[in-house]
Amino acid sequence: MALQRGDAMIATAPPAARWLLIESANAWPRQALGALQPAPEEPAVSSEVARRCGELGYRPVLIRRHGRVDRAAVRRYALVDCRPGHESVRWGELPTDAYLLNVLEAVATNSLNALPDLQPPTQEPIYLVCTHGRHDACCAVRGRPVAAALAGAYPDRTWECSHIGGDRFAGNVVVLPHALFYGQVPPSRAVEVAKHHAEGRVVPDLLRGSGIYPPAVQAAQHYARLAGHSDSLTALRPTQVQQLANQHYKVTLTTTSATAVVIEVSVHFDTVDARLTCAGKAPVQVRRFDLHGIDVVGG
Repeated sequence: MALQRGDAMIATAPPAARWLLIESANAWPRQALGALQPAPEEPAVSSEVARRCGELGYRPVLIRRHGRVDRAAVRRYALVDCRPGHESVRWGELPTDAYLLNVLEAVATNSLNALPDLQPPTQEPIYLVCTHGRHDACCAVRGRPVAAALAGAYPDRTWECSHIGGDRFAGNVVVLPHALFYGQVPPSRAVEVAKHHAEGRVVPDLLRGSGIYPPAVQAAQHYARLAGHSDSLTALRPTQVQQLANQHYKVTLTTTSATAVVIEVSVHFDTVDARLTCAGKAPVQVRRFDLHGIDVVGG
């Protein structure tokens, strides 16, 4: 539906600076954490994981391999940090779902090294593809072919995942640890996203934004790339964000040279008298960013 309407994906990446990935072979209900299995000593695992993740600023997401799941295999979890300069992934073994509470306690007390199973940090990318059909059918219908394409090329890096936001833009792909959200990815271009990332570049026409930045910065980065500025992962980082009157923002971004680019955008909310997703309701409001100016300074 969003594709037919031509909905803009600009600046639609949700906040996602830190992640807790939880491997789960159980069926995922609409609220994914409901799939976590309680333990006698901790019957409310799902709600407690959600509460602690909220307090710590982590986004909990269920993951599973594409295709047949080996239920006898040891499950894993991962702690992902997407903050610029801190990008890392740390994997560990997950004996029970209740063990997640130990992991989150170690996060809260800054004692991760006390977790015997936790591996050293790596920057090896992870490709998450939303296939959470019980949250929205479009995610399963459009996401699974994308997951199949990525898993065929990168089986160790590809995971199906639970809801990540933006169901109307399925197939949705997130590249960690840079928190890059891609939308409306067709299976024919899934591997392209991964290859560009390996080269240190983004794919601008499929990019919804980076979850480490607020929407105004995501919009500024989009318009800077549209104007011909770098598609490098490390370029176009914000050095200043000014909120002006009338919902205008002035964002200063770094470039690959000695210059900077200053983007002015404004935010508006449009009413759409249609369902945005298969499970959505109408009418709804959608956010839109308009460009008002681009200036190159310095150099």
